[in-house]
Amino acid sequence: MLKAFLRFIATAGLVLCTAATAGAANQSVASAGQAGEATPWHFGAGVSAGRLTPVMLEGSVRYKAATLHVAGFGFHKGANDFWCGIRGNIGWTFLRDFPFNLFLGVGGGYEFAEAPNEMHRAVNRANNAMYLYPYNYKELLDITADLRINLFGVFTQISFPAYRFKDHDAPDFSWRVGYLMEF
Repeated sequence: MLKAFLRFIATAGLVLCTAATAGAANQSVASAGQAGEATPWHFGAGVSAGRLTPVMLEGSVRYKAATLHVAGFGFHKGANDFWCGIRGNIGWTFLRDFPFNLFLGVGGGYEFAEAPNEMHRAVNRANNAMYLYPYNYKELLDITADLRINLFGVFTQISFPAYRFKDHDAPDFSWRVGYLMEF
């Protein structure tokens, strides 16, 4: 299993490096045809999926290599059935002129998710009393070290917690997968 995973990582790295090298030539030709000097400012908008917040709307501002990412969203389905979150990070984008780039930064945010627990509700109904909460919840307020890998707008982000202010049944690290279109 580990060998297969390492082969996948090596193959993916080779494909990404090849795509970045091929795309750099195309991008330099395209930018040479533009009138005037290219702006150092770039803005982005997109959507991502991950945990704890299942879906987030993404936004970014980049000046040269310094980048600010902000994401957030929420959903309310009913009593004890909702989630919300807001996250942001600031850092440095490496290989920014290529289709493949790497972002390293520091981030933070707050995420909360609550879902009904039918087993707990059944125990409470059977005993005619509330012994257990009728829902499960996860809550996280933290500062993280972030790594984001981007290929043609599709990104994967992994956030490792540096410090947690609040933590209830939260995962050891957070991840996001999404698409961010820069303009």
